[in-house]
Amino acid sequence: MTRQQTASAARPLSGAQGAWLVAEREITTKLRSKAFLVSTGVLLLLVLGSVVFSGIMAKTGGFGDATRVAVASGALDGAAAAGLEGAGLDVVGADGAAAAEELVRDGSVDAAVVAGGDSPLGVTVLALDSAPADVVQALSAAPTVELLAPTTDNPFLAYLIAIAFGIVFMMSAITFGTTIAQSVVEEKQTRIVEILLATVSARTMLAGKILGNSILALAQVVAIAALASVGMLATGQDILLGELGTALIWFGILFAFGFVLLAALYAALATLVSRQEDVASAVSPVMWLVMIPYIAIIVFNDNPQALAIMSYIPFSAPVGMPMRLYLGTAEWWEPVLSLGILVVAIAIVLWIGARIYEHSILRTGGRVKLADAIRG
Repeated sequence: MTRQQTASAARPLSGAQGAWLVAEREITTKLRSKAFLVSTGVLLLLVLGSVVFSGIMAKTGGFGDATRVAVASGALDGAAAAGLEGAGLDVVGADGAAAAEELVRDGSVDAAVVAGGDSPLGVTVLALDSAPADVVQALSAAPTVELLAPTTDNPFLAYLIAIAFGIVFMMSAITFGTTIAQSVVEEKQTRIVEILLATVSARTMLAGKILGNSILALAQVVAIAALASVGMLATGQDILLGELGTALIWFGILFAFGFVLLAALYAALATLVSRQEDVASAVSPVMWLVMIPYIAIIVFNDNPQALAIMSYIPFSAPVGMPMRLYLGTAEWWEPVLSLGILVVAIAIVLWIGARIYEHSILRTGGRVKLADAIRG
């Protein structure tokens, strides 16, 4: 090593340089792991496959009985009516627009096609509370759709979206959070931490670990959202994608901040133990904080009051607020307020977590008591 290199190596790193050095080490270590790359690839393929499959099944009516459509006399010619039957729809005749509308209202049919409307096809599709995508698709044009009793959401679709938000948040948080915890304990066991502390401070190490894993976790979430969007567009679910647009953007933002909160807790609590066998018990409180929002969003996805509370609790805001945005029950300022509360919570947790990390990272042997770690 030359004299210049020696001097450069001895020069202390700034906080930002040290944090990025640790973050880069976390990222490269993870990207070199075949297990991580394979599991990520499988997850992305599953996401894409599920979106494409659901789109195809929704188009073909594979999730239930064929959609019943009443066609008012004179609304369609013989070829167009045959096209509806060819698309797998159950077509019945109706004596005029009024009779067709009555069939929709009393539930005898799922939709009706009547003459009139400002579309090139010259017809209007009548439905009760949601636009019948398979009927619209079968008409091979964009007819006017008139909802006789419009509602703000589809309960079953809302349930599926709630599950999707919950699963992505839970799986990403647990996967990368556990990685942080195992990395911390491994560095304690192998004494690598002592070498790293000769270059950077404990707080800088903590910041680097959070930064590196947050980048990876957010990149995975963005990749999932991108693939899901491609799948929706490919299967003609662009209307649903448009409805989810704002919710997906805020999910990414709140997830990024929420993961920082969880990552700080994972790293801090992991320093309390010195063996890999004890990692699970040490971070179990954080595991519950991740799993409870997943369970709650599934149970209370149709409860406006519960969702409103969840959207302001830092640990559940990344799933609660996007769900409310999709349902249209949140005002424009509410996600901003939720983010502000989350930022305050992050500042508090980072301050406590940094104390725990700094006071426990070099302590080996028995488990360190949490109160002792905070007091130092």
